[in-house]
Amino acid sequence: MSIFVNRDTRLVVQGITGRDGSFHTSQMMAYGTRVVAGVTPGKGGQTFEGKVPVFNTVADAVRETEADCAVIYVPPAGAAAAIFEAADAGIGLIVCITEGVPVMDMTRVLPFVRERGARLIGPNCPGLITPGESKVGIIPGNICLPGRVGLVSRSGTLTYEIVNHLSRNGIGQSTCVGIGGDPLNGTSFIDCLRAFQDDDGTDSIVILGEIGGVDEQNAAAFVQEYVTKTVVGFIAGQTAPPGRRMGHAGAIISGSSGTALEKIAAFEAAGIGVMKRPADVVELVKAGRG
Repeated sequence: MSIFVNRDTRLVVQGITGRDGSFHTSQMMAYGTRVVAGVTPGKGGQTFEGKVPVFNTVADAVRETEADCAVIYVPPAGAAAAIFEAADAGIGLIVCITEGVPVMDMTRVLPFVRERGARLIGPNCPGLITPGESKVGIIPGNICLPGRVGLVSRSGTLTYEIVNHLSRNGIGQSTCVGIGGDPLNGTSFIDCLRAFQDDDGTDSIVILGEIGGVDEQNAAAFVQEYVTKTVVGFIAGQTAPPGRRMGHAGAIISGSSGTALEKIAAFEAAGIGVMKRPADVVELVKAGRG
C-alpha cells in the first residue's frame, strides 16, 4: 500500500507548457503516472506530446478528466493563485513544487486549502513518489524501489541520498514525501507520520529534518505518543552557525529551539534511531531500532 498517491491517481499539471512543467511532465509520464490533463491559461485546446489535453483552467480539466491531484510548476508570483484555483476546483491533493513563494501568500493559501478539505504538499518541495505506481513531482524514479519503508523529509536532495542508500541495499519504499523547507507549508511531519502509522504497507519510517523551527521536536513527541512502528531520523545542518540561514527559508536557528543538538535530543528521547550520517539509515532500518 502507500499514502497520498498510487497507480489510480489522476494528475493535472499546472504550468504544463513551461520549461520545468513540460520536462517533468515527460518524466512523470515515462514513470507511469496517470497524467490526465494540463493547464496553461490561453493554451486550452492544445495537447502535450499528442496525448495529454491542455485546458485554460483547472475547473475545466477536472470537469473533463476527473483529475483528483494537481502538481504546480509555475513562477513564485503565480503559485498562490494556482493553489487557490486547484483547491477551488475540488482537487483533493495539491503538490506545489515552486520555490520562493512569498510567506505572506502562504498565510492566505493555507486556510483556504483547509476550508476546501484539500491537502497541500509544499511549496518548495520535490513532491512525492509511491515507487512502481505514481510519481508526482521531481523525485528521480530510477533511485526508488517498491517496498515497506515510508520516508518524509524537509530536504529534497537529502531525500534522494537516503532513498539511494536504501534502494542500493535492497530496502524498498512504500511512499517518499518531500514536505518542503519553507517556514509555512501545507503538510507537516506529523501528517505524514500519522498516515504511515495507519498504512498497512509501511513497516518502518524514516524522518529527515533540519535546523530551524520546532517541527522535528513536535514530530518526536508525536512518535513517542502515537507511532508503534520503527522510526529512524537524521537532522541536517549540524555545523550551521546560529543566526545564519542555511539552504531553506525555514532553516535558521534563532535561540536554542532550532539547533541540531536540541532536535537530536528530542529524537533520542522519543526512541527514534538517529543517524550520524545518511549512510547509517541502512543499518538502523535493518536493526529495527525505534
